[in-house]
Amino acid sequence: MFSRIGKAAYKADLSNTHALMNAVGHPERGLKCVHLAGTNGKGSTANMIASVLQEAGYRTGLHTSPHLKDFRERFRINGDMIPQAAVSAFVGRYRTAFEPVEASFFEWGVALALQWFREQHTDIAVIECGLGGRLDSTNVVTPEVSVITNIGWDHADLLGDTLEKIAGEKAGIIKPGIPVVIGEAEGPIAEVFRKRAAEVGAPIHFVDHHAPLPYALDLSGTHQQRNARTALLALEALRQSGWSISEANIAAGLAHVQANTGFAGRWQTLSLKPYTIADIGHNADGLKVVKQMLDLTPHDLLHIVLGTVNDKDIGRMLALLPQKAIYYFCKADIPRGLDAVELKELAMRHGLSGNAFPSVKKALAAAQLNATGNDLVLVTGSAFVVAEVV
Repeated sequence: MFSRIGKAAYKADLSNTHALMNAVGHPERGLKCVHLAGTNGKGSTANMIASVLQEAGYRTGLHTSPHLKDFRERFRINGDMIPQAAVSAFVGRYRTAFEPVEASFFEWGVALALQWFREQHTDIAVIECGLGGRLDSTNVVTPEVSVITNIGWDHADLLGDTLEKIAGEKAGIIKPGIPVVIGEAEGPIAEVFRKRAAEVGAPIHFVDHHAPLPYALDLSGTHQQRNARTALLALEALRQSGWSISEANIAAGLAHVQANTGFAGRWQTLSLKPYTIADIGHNADGLKVVKQMLDLTPHDLLHIVLGTVNDKDIGRMLALLPQKAIYYFCKADIPRGLDAVELKELAMRHGLSGNAFPSVKKALAAAQLNATGNDLVLVTGSAFVVAEVV
C-alpha cells in the first residue's frame, strides 16, 4: 500500500514486524544474510551480491522492492520467484494472526520473505531495506555484513530534512559487532556512520572508488561500477568471516547479474528502432545518473517519457533533466501518481516542454512514433512508469 498511496501507509516503528515474527516463529533468528540500506544503488548492489553468492554455489535468497510487473519479483531464491502457491499458502496460514496487527503491505512481505527463506533452507539471503533503515521492517535481522550504499534526497518528509538526519536513519541498520560497508559518504555524513559504528562496536569500511574494477559488468554506467565496488567490499567481508567465494565466482557473478537474478529496469533497452531505454530513476540522485548515461549515449533528438509520484521533491528532479528534449508527460496507473497535466505545468517552470498524455503507454507510443533516425527515447521518473512498459 505504501507503493500505491505513499506515506499514509508508513509505519514508523517495528512493533508490527516483531508481532509478525512472533506469529511465524521468528524466521529472522539464525538467518544468515546481508542487509542493505541507502538512497540509491541498493537494489543493484543487492542483485550483484546475490549473483556472486549464487555462482559460489550458495542457495541464495533475495528480497528487494519495488517490483516492476509481478509482486513475486520481490522474493527470489537463486533467481527464481516465489511460486504463486507459496504466497497463497502463506496468506491462508497466517491471515488470522496477522489481521489484528493491522500490518502494512510491506510488513506482510518481509514476513513472507523471511519465512520462505527459512522454509526453503537458504544458505544466505540478501535483504534490501524498503525505506530508511532504523525503523524499516527488515531491520529485525542480524546480518553477516551491513551495507549502506549512499545518502541522498528521498523521503525527506519521513526520514529527516537534512542529509545528516537521513544518514542517521540509514545508520540504524548498523549492528553491534557486525561489519558495515559504506559505499559513498564524505564529511558530516561519513561522521554519522563512524559515530554509530563506534557506539555499537561495529567494524566500519569505506569503499575506495579510485580503485580499479578488474571485472566486467553486465550493467551499464559508471554508477554501476561504484555499486560493484561496494558489492566487492561486502563480499570481502563475507570471505573474511569464512564464506567461500572465489575470484572466478566474483567474475561470473558480476558478468551475469541480470541472467542470475532477473534484475531489470536499470538503463534497460526496450527496442532498437527507435532506440528506447527505460530507467527507474525516481529522485534527484537517480536522475543525475540518468543524465550521465544520456551524455554517454550518442543520439540526435531526445524524447523523454516522464512520470513521477506526488510525494517526491519534484522540483529538485526537474532541475536535473535536460531542457533540450521533447517531453511526453504521463501518470502511472496508481493513486500516488502525479497528474500528467500538473507535471507538465511544473516542468515548464524548469524550461522543459512537451505534451501531457492520458497513459504511460500512449506517451511512449507517441514518443516512438515521433522518433526518427538516431533519436533516443527514454522512459523514466518512477519505477511505476517503467513497470508499465518493460
